[in-house]
Amino acid sequence: MSVAEWVALNQISQAAASTPAGLADAMDMTRGAISKVLDKLQSKGLISRATSKEDSRVQLLALTQQGKRALPELTTVADGNDEHFFGALGANERATLRKLLKKLADTHQMHNIPVD
Repeated sequence: MSVAEWVALNQISQAAASTPAGLADAMDMTRGAISKVLDKLQSKGLISRATSKEDSRVQLLALTQQGKRALPELTTVADGNDEHFFGALGANERATLRKLLKKLADTHQMHNIPVD
C-alpha cells in the first residue's frame, strides 16, 4: 500500500473526507490523482463509492467491511514504520523536527497535508 493510499484510507475512516473532491482538498492532490488512489483502494476492496441521493454528480466514499478490518493492522504497520525511521531521535529531537517541518510547511503554504 502506498503512503497516499494509507492517508486516503485513514481520512475516509475518520470522515474527514467523504467525497473525492473533499479528499483531494484534504490531501492537497489533484482530483485526477485522487481518482487513481481511490481506484486502487476500490480494486483492493477497501472502499466503496456510492452516488449521493441529493446530487447524482457526487460520489460518497466509505470503508468496506474489509477496509474497516484492515485499518488497525495498517495503522500498526504505519506506526512501526514511523518508529523504525524516527526511533533514532529522542522525544526532544522529534519535537524539534516536527517544529522545523511545520515552519517549512507554513513558509511554503503547505496547509492541507495530513501529517498524523
